[in-house]
Amino acid sequence: MKASLRNTRVSPIKMNVIAELVRGSNAQEAITFLEFTPKKGAKILKKVIESALANATNNFKQKASDLIVKEIKVSKGFDMKRSTAGSRGRARPILKRSSHVHVFLDAKPAVEKKEVKPKATKEVKEKTKK
Repeated sequence: MKASLRNTRVSPIKMNVIAELVRGSNAQEAITFLEFTPKKGAKILKKVIESALANATNNFKQKASDLIVKEIKVSKGFDMKRSTAGSRGRARPILKRSSHVHVFLDAKPAVEKKEVKPKATKEVKEKTKK
């Protein structure tokens, strides 16, 4: 289950800081956490996680409470090149960066119970030897 957003107008460095906060957490808890995070990238990442959650519930019939954020990839998008006035009539470059965000959700791994074999006591060992 995945969702992606391309060419969003947030620097990949700033977006990666926010993505690090919710990697590996429960999907619904991540959405709640991002809702109260005062960053531009948090609002954008929240929408992408909501989209991935909707994809999982509608397309793959998964329960929303069982999903975790398995992976978030943030990569560099295009740079808009602008300029500002510098000294002596020159122009100074400005790079307005963008990023791509890819979110992957997965179901919680099931906890497997291992059968524990009782340790053989001295009495059992003596009986088996005879």
